[in-house]
Amino acid sequence: MTPDDLPAMELVDASVDALVDRYRRVRRRTEVLAAPLSPEDQAAQSMPDASPTKWHRAHTTWFFETFLLTPFLPGYAVYDQSFGYLFNSYYEAVGPRQPRPQRGLLTRPSVQAVGAYRGHVDAAMTRLLAGPLTPEIRERLELGLAHEEQHQELILMDILHLFAQSPLSPAYQAGVVTPRSDPGPQRFHRFAGGLVEIGACEAGFAFDNERPRHKTYVAPFRLADRLTTNGEWLAFIEAGGYAKPDLWLSEGWAKVKEEGWEAPAYWRREDGVWTTMTLRGRHPVDPNAPVVHVSYYEAAAYAAWAGRRLPTEAEWEAAATASGVSTLRQLYGSAWQWTASAYSPYPGFKPGPGALGEYNGKFMVSQMTLRGGCEATPPEHTRATYRNFFHPGSRWMFGGVRLADDDRLAEVTPENGFLNEVIEGLSASPKTLSAKYFYDAEGSRLFEAICELPEYYLTRTETALLRRIAPEIAARIPAGAALVEFGSGASTKTRIVLDAAPQIAVYTPIDISPSALDEAAASLREAYPVLTVAPLVGDFTKAIHLPDGAQGHTPVGFFPGSTIGNFAPDEAETLLRQARELLGEGSLFIVGADVAKDPAVLIPAYDDAQGVTAAFNRNVLVHINRELGGTFDPAAFAHRAVWNADESRIEMHLESTRDQIVMVGDYGFRFAAGETIHTENSYKYPAEAFEAIARRAGWAVAQRWISEDPTFAVYALTA
Repeated sequence: MTPDDLPAMELVDASVDALVDRYRRVRRRTEVLAAPLSPEDQAAQSMPDASPTKWHRAHTTWFFETFLLTPFLPGYAVYDQSFGYLFNSYYEAVGPRQPRPQRGLLTRPSVQAVGAYRGHVDAAMTRLLAGPLTPEIRERLELGLAHEEQHQELILMDILHLFAQSPLSPAYQAGVVTPRSDPGPQRFHRFAGGLVEIGACEAGFAFDNERPRHKTYVAPFRLADRLTTNGEWLAFIEAGGYAKPDLWLSEGWAKVKEEGWEAPAYWRREDGVWTTMTLRGRHPVDPNAPVVHVSYYEAAAYAAWAGRRLPTEAEWEAAATASGVSTLRQLYGSAWQWTASAYSPYPGFKPGPGALGEYNGKFMVSQMTLRGGCEATPPEHTRATYRNFFHPGSRWMFGGVRLADDDRLAEVTPENGFLNEVIEGLSASPKTLSAKYFYDAEGSRLFEAICELPEYYLTRTETALLRRIAPEIAARIPAGAALVEFGSGASTKTRIVLDAAPQIAVYTPIDISPSALDEAAASLREAYPVLTVAPLVGDFTKAIHLPDGAQGHTPVGFFPGSTIGNFAPDEAETLLRQARELLGEGSLFIVGADVAKDPAVLIPAYDDAQGVTAAFNRNVLVHINRELGGTFDPAAFAHRAVWNADESRIEMHLESTRDQIVMVGDYGFRFAAGETIHTENSYKYPAEAFEAIARRAGWAVAQRWISEDPTFAVYALTA
């Protein structure tokens, strides 16, 4: 980590009061971090790469004195001329300095004297900040504050390393370590890559190694949604990961042998139990916590063992800044994440002039880049463009692992059903997209939010109706039945049927979204422990077969939510006929279908005041971007909901707000301003019309229930 960089920034709008307040808060935080430490703690240096806390406190103070007070505060006299030698870090242009490995030999000045030095400089800085502030002063001030925040992280890193050397394993912070909850299975999210922009913009603060912002090509890739855990690392250890040279880079294997690595830094096996040193002292390793204190060599070896790889820093930043990345966890605040990228200058990088500009450039060799931020990183200090860097064998910082994987372009081919339908729909006139692709994880989440909207009457009306008629439905379900739900989503209404019919033995949700299906299945397994949950990832509009877990059980179909209304009458008939073939002779099919009513009720249900339905509609474009390498700008499409009285349906459209060309894979589509993509139909069938469709598909209507206004119908169909 190199904290001394030259920024390029625009701070002229920051008020003086805000700058003074920020200065005081940052300086105060350093003292708060040092407060639990004794003078002896603050003076010790545990290794050449670490520095005593006392030195950190003095060095950051020397920075403000040297680069702000001396050149800009008239009449300022240097506090102590010897401090320039003692507390310069590596500013060659400023002069000679105490060798870094020997900072622990500086018993003088004392901790108290360093405190007095800080107080003197803070008082002088208050005078400087009370006067007129030029852009240069503001830039150097912001740099100095960011520099001190980096040293705050170093204080915690260095004191942890120091305390880890003590046989007493002292705790920096008192208190009990709270066990982490199970983070769940690791999932890999797909990113289309392409020509992406990375690096910091010109406005605002950033270190010079984050600039210039530039374009770079990123091949399609997958990135883990969370960090690797201690439990997963334990599996690596137990599989002999530290004893298999084929997993390791040559230099890494030499390091393993030289230093006797058999686990992450600070881990120790005691009576068969692994413990680790933390800021709260030594504790048993928490299997659910992210693994930290691993080197680049270890991270790369683990990735090889897991059949994956480490992400490049361009991949990491592209994923961190992509739209719809709410499912990526632990991007910041848990661990710095090793990348496969060597620390090198961005295209067009040039070191700035003078002492403040000499550092990043000369460190851009023999180090690897990390992204994110760790538990020791000051609040609000990290950002997506932040480039941390360490030598590949370093372990004392909070370095962790996020795995990545290649995503072959061959997987996005004309044989891809999703791509086929998108290409066909966008090639049509007018353009269309299938509503079934609304329901990725984010789409399912947004739909659940829609169901809570005051305008959206369908869910609460159908739910109330299902609760009232559940005993009648349950009476028709045989013992040991398999409840097969079409397009299960979150399976919320399913619980009404399951609660009313405990004789159901198997639940088979069918959904096109694996993530939504996994979440729903896991939730139902927990809520109904004796119920066999046999999910089926698939498109229920295609010919499918029930999973093995449902075989041998009488199937009962369940199709709530008026999803049948997304299909035109002939399509609905085909779907009902396919459902009859899937469920078989003598089966029962419970179907919910909305009923035609006043457009003043219908339209707000599909164009709510909060804009949730608009976000749901646009999310299909995000889904295409992520899965098919699309280049849609969702903000360039407006949501439209209209009532088509001739067809008795609500239509949803996405209207292009400008002339544009959008790529999907290798296909390009031109949009004129005002041109729409027809994304969904929601037919509102009169009861007689729906029953006629069902009969043509081979079903008999055994019973029909219709709610009070607003009207909604549930049908019991028998084969």
